[in-house]
Amino acid sequence: MDGNKQKFALWVQPDTLKKVEKLYRDDDCKSRSEFIEKAILFYAGYLTANDYRGYFPNVIVSTVKGTLDSLENRMANLLFKLAVELSMNLHVTAANSEIDADTLSRLREMCVEEVKRLHGSVSMENAVKFQKGS
Repeated sequence: MDGNKQKFALWVQPDTLKKVEKLYRDDDCKSRSEFIEKAILFYAGYLTANDYRGYFPNVIVSTVKGTLDSLENRMANLLFKLAVELSMNLHVTAANSEIDADTLSRLREMCVEEVKRLHGSVSMENAVKFQKGS
């Protein structure tokens, strides 16, 4: 590949050139040209890649994955606790209500539609207003 290289003019800002001067040895490059070529290939690959892992350091990928896994676990625990509280509420309500299967079925349909319409943003206040006809 070295024998087929082409020379061309490259115009960059002085600060950019200072960064290249400072970093090319840190990246084990033999020259600024090698560093710039690697940077171009990296950026071109990033723009065209479907798989981001080749262009982001493994540390970033594993950190983000770890954070997402932690968030997933926390959300699962909160959803479990919420389901337990809801189950308790349903049992208390069922024990103190005399509701037939047909009314319960219609209530479920109404609630499904309400949750869809409100995008999950339901409140006790709205349910009380509805039940009291306000």
